[in-house]
Order: sequence, then structure tokens, then C-alpha cells
Amino acid sequence: MQIPLEALRAIVGPAHVLTGDDVHSRRVDWMTGAPCLAGAIVRPADTEQLAAVMRVCYDLKQPVVTHGGLTGLVHGAEATADELVISLERMTAIEEVDPVGGTLTVQAGAPLQLVQETAQEVGLQFPLDLGARGSCTIGGNIATNAGGVRVIRYGMMRQQVLGLEAVMADGRIVSSMNRMLKNNAGFDLKQLFIGSEGTLGIVTRAVLRLQPPTPVEQTALVACPSFEALTVLLSHMGKTLGGALGAFEVMWQNHYRLLTETLGRHTPPIAPEHPFYVIIESLGSDATHLSTQFREALEQALEDELIVDAVIAQSAAQQDGLWAIREDIEGLVKGMEPVLTFDVSLPIAEMQRYTAALEARITQRWPQGRLVVFGHLGDGNLHISVSVGSSAPEERHAVETLVYEPLKALGGSVSAEHGIGLEKRPWLSTCRSNAEIDLMHTLKQALDPYQLLNRGKVLS
Repeated sequence: MQIPLEALRAIVGPAHVLTGDDVHSRRVDWMTGAPCLAGAIVRPADTEQLAAVMRVCYDLKQPVVTHGGLTGLVHGAEATADELVISLERMTAIEEVDPVGGTLTVQAGAPLQLVQETAQEVGLQFPLDLGARGSCTIGGNIATNAGGVRVIRYGMMRQQVLGLEAVMADGRIVSSMNRMLKNNAGFDLKQLFIGSEGTLGIVTRAVLRLQPPTPVEQTALVACPSFEALTVLLSHMGKTLGGALGAFEVMWQNHYRLLTETLGRHTPPIAPEHPFYVIIESLGSDATHLSTQFREALEQALEDELIVDAVIAQSAAQQDGLWAIREDIEGLVKGMEPVLTFDVSLPIAEMQRYTAALEARITQRWPQGRLVVFGHLGDGNLHISVSVGSSAPEERHAVETLVYEPLKALGGSVSAEHGIGLEKRPWLSTCRSNAEIDLMHTLKQALDPYQLLNRGKVLS
């Protein structure tokens, strides 16, 4: 198949159709550094140009892969030589901010951090937050239904989207740019595209829901003596802080010790001798009330022996220092290389048994194997990193089997927030029924009959 370069240049301009070394010098993700192998990269300036590109691709049965910030971890941005990459890097405009209605209208290529900063400029906030905020894009956040560190309070990306616009495989523009919180007029079509990883349509614009500001933050790092104490602490902080609880991020000792003591990348605020460490964040607007409430909640937790040590950040710099331990994914990857990463969810009550059994099985098969765990415990999401000395396909499959198969009996999921992409496609049936997968295929066939959009991703 020959990519229709001249037709594409006529639509977006010659400077915005990249070929050869201009393509191969780009990477498809940040972790592996693998080069882009696509036949070409097209960079439309707006929805209309993208629609025109897709009409050409549809007529010629040309498959496409969409690129956003390339921060994904499931190989969802990989493209072959006969595929065309559509990059939304030129579509970054903030189109409108409505402080009264609490909405922000944005093009899909805008970085998450830009949206956060724009909301702050009008006295509001966009609450989705994750470590890749400076690189990840709103379109990618929508396509993968991103989660992050404040899901416990604000929910996933799905809860932040009021309306969106998408280009279909045949070039049709579906513009459902709803700005209202309530709109029950027929099917909620935006839900087709949120979390579908670009397989049903390419998101081009969105109306995002903004929230009142929480200018006052209280952040603490605490150490817990047991998993049982950890779960009781979550319940205690939730009840005591109420709606102010913004984050409850847990690091198993293996994660905390690796980044502080073993690698020495961070000075440990608390000695790395305890089984669990938690970053607790409280958000509000009344500094005196929030501080008093937060301290009293921690003092009660100490009295009840739910925690054995605690450090409360006294400045923004100290807050950043605590979060840096949790968010140092680069250090984690370098310290465990070659590393296999997993993003799973399961009932909180089952987490300790699951991780302990997983570590035992890994070290039994690979005596030099290492398991590191951290995650958004409050919303049931664990990030698991495994190193067994090799990332060869047969070793990867063996580790995946140990990680994923137990989740079926627990009612868990092989993907909490990263998506399926290519990497997790063989394991989709672990957490989705045959009827659910059949319905996914039905939707895909109806909306993309020639399998042009992110072919082979999510569904085989």
C-alpha cells in the first residue's frame, strides 16, 4: 500500500507531512525509546483538515494511528510502515474559558498542564493530575480515560468531560460539544470515544468541567505498621476529612526503600523500615480549619496505632519533595532495568494477599527477581513493577501470567488506567466477558468497518 502523500500535502501543507528520517527520529513512547516506523506523519491544524485527511484515508483504505503526548505504556502509539500517523501536535489551542459555567473548551493536542494553568488563571481548577502532566495531552487523556492521583475525590477523566468532538473513520465530524451538566437527550455519544483508545474515532476538541479552587493543601507522609492498619487508616481519613481528602497514595516498602535507600535518589523523610508508606493530601480553602482538621486526624491515627510515624509538609517545596518519591518513575525504571510494568485494579481487601502471593511466585521462579508496588490504593489501583533479569518475550509472558491470571477470580482488571493497546490485548478476556468483547467488536465494525483506526489495538 502506498500512502497518498501528495493528497495529504494538499490538505495540510507540505511542511506538515513528515517522511523518512523526520519520522524515524521520533519515538513512540518515553519508556522504550522505540523509533516511529510509520510510513509518514501528518499534522493537521484543525478538525476540518483532519476530517479531510480521514476522507482520503477512508477512500483508499489507509490505516492510521493517532499520536498525542506519547506518554502511554501499553504500545498504543506503535505504527507499522504501511500505517499513517496522525499527530495532533498543532491542535493545542484553548478556545474558550467560561468561569460562570465552569467549563473550558480545548483542542485535543493541548497538554494537560496548560489546561490546569489556564483554569487557575480564572480562579478555578482542572482536577485531573498525573506525573506526565507536562507532556500528556487532553486528547490522550480522553482516549485512555486517564486516572491519576486525585481520582478518589474527582473521579476519572470520564467525569471531567462534558462534551467532545471527534472525527470518524470515514471523515464525518461528530460534534457533541455539550456545555451543560445535565443533558439526557438521547444517547450520550461522547462515552463511545472516552476510553476507546482511538479505535472508534479521533477526538479533536472537548468541553471540560472545571472545579472550584482548593488553594490550601495539607500533605503528609505517614508510615503504617500493617496492611490492616493501612485500610483502617483510609477509612478513618475519609470519614474525618470528608470531601477534603484529595489523595491517598501508597508505597510498599520495596518501592520506598528502592528510591530512597538503595538508589539514594531521595532523602527519606521517614526511615525505610516500615511495611507501608502513604502520602495523604487534604484540599480546601480555609487554611486554619484544614490544618486543624488534618492534624487532629493524624493525631488520632497515631493514638489508634494506625500509623507509627508521620511528616507533615511545611512548605510547597516539602510537598514537592514528598510527591517526588512517589512520582519518580524514571528512577524506578532505571533502578530495575530491564523492568516490566503493570497497572491493575482489584478489591482493596485482596491487595496484600495478591501482592504477597505474586512476590512469592516470582522469587520462586526467578530467585533474583524483584517486585516493587505502589499505587492509588483509595481507588483500588496498583502499579506493579517486576524485574527478572530479562524482558524477552517468553519471560514477559511468564510474568504476565503470574500478574494477570489471579485477577479473574478476584474480580480485578488488567488495566486500571493505562488502557489495553497492544500489550494487554491477549489478556482482555481476563476481565471482560465474551458478551462484552462481542459488543466491542460490534461497535468497532459499525463505526470503523475497514479497521482503519488504531487497528489491532484493544481488539484483535
